[in-house]
Amino acid sequence: MPAAEAVLAATAAWLIAANLIGHPAPVFAPSAALVALAESRGRRLRQSIEIVLGVAAGVLVADLAMQVLGPGAVTIAVVLLLTVGPMIAFGASTTLIVQAAISAIYLIAVAEPRTDVMQWRCVDALVGGALALTVSQLAVARNPLAPLVGEARRTFTDLAALIDTVDQALRDRDHTAADDALRRARQAHARVERLQAAVLATGETLKLRVRRRRNLNQVRQVQATAVELDRVVDNIWVLARNAVTLTRLDVPTPPELSHALTALGDAIRAAGESLATDLTGTEDPQQHAGRADHTALEAVRIAAKLLEAQPALPLTMIIGQIRATAIDLLRGVGHDDDILSRVDEAVGLTTPQLGQPGPGWNAAASNSHRPPPPRAAEGEASA
Repeated sequence: MPAAEAVLAATAAWLIAANLIGHPAPVFAPSAALVALAESRGRRLRQSIEIVLGVAAGVLVADLAMQVLGPGAVTIAVVLLLTVGPMIAFGASTTLIVQAAISAIYLIAVAEPRTDVMQWRCVDALVGGALALTVSQLAVARNPLAPLVGEARRTFTDLAALIDTVDQALRDRDHTAADDALRRARQAHARVERLQAAVLATGETLKLRVRRRRNLNQVRQVQATAVELDRVVDNIWVLARNAVTLTRLDVPTPPELSHALTALGDAIRAAGESLATDLTGTEDPQQHAGRADHTALEAVRIAAKLLEAQPALPLTMIIGQIRATAIDLLRGVGHDDDILSRVDEAVGLTTPQLGQPGPGWNAAASNSHRPPPPRAAEGEASA
């Protein structure tokens, strides 16, 4: 959440609630503004409105309970049950749930009851939420692609960092670190889901701005990339699981494996920069895409050479997942239509073919190399 947006929304919410509506201490106006601003970022407009209404509804429940029950422990219990319970059931974020609970407790334990309906704190919450939506929409209007660019960079950076963690755990033969990497790999789908949500929010924003509709094709490309990234996460999960097995068995790994994983992490970062610079137009995205292609294929070549020594099964599985990750990653950046053959050539499964591959987007390539999605696996840490 940018500091300027937070300061503007919170200050304006307080001034409006205090001076225009006449509330003596409209604490919930800036509070709701900050919560709504943080929670609605990167979301579609309808979801943002739902967040604002949810915050106001929670404060309204506390207001009503104060009128009926008065302050006390029973009121706090009732309000928390009626506000936090439904939020958890509907999958609200932890930040939103905690804020609702703190607001309700503060209102009941500290604030004085107000008999005038227009003086109720839910009005302050609505004012703050409305100001937050206005500020965020004005910021997005200035640069509607900025939230998507930021989300894309964070997604690729996190995935590359996950590969780095696996690499370090294998080099140190650290079972705890490998287990932590596996846990993070299980949660990595949530990062891709946030990218997909940012794609939808950006697409919705661009459709409302005629001059920006030319950017819709770029957003669709990010959407296609997110599909491939979901598969990349599946591959990394299997890779991390086999890393756990290697560290549990205390099996030493060859230094070449670290070189391959380092190259794969660099390829993921370069792919992220290719996507981000294509959206911003500040650099040539093909330069980053070319580096992603080169380092991903280098990772595959290095890993493939390890097969000559007939390694243990977990190490063989990791080598296979390096190949699978490279394929899905390069499909995501759309470098060329012949990536499957080129990766297999790097592994040594095919013979080189004459001619240069042409640029394009592979929308219907084979899925045979992909592992099953790891969403419902049990006992992974004991693998």
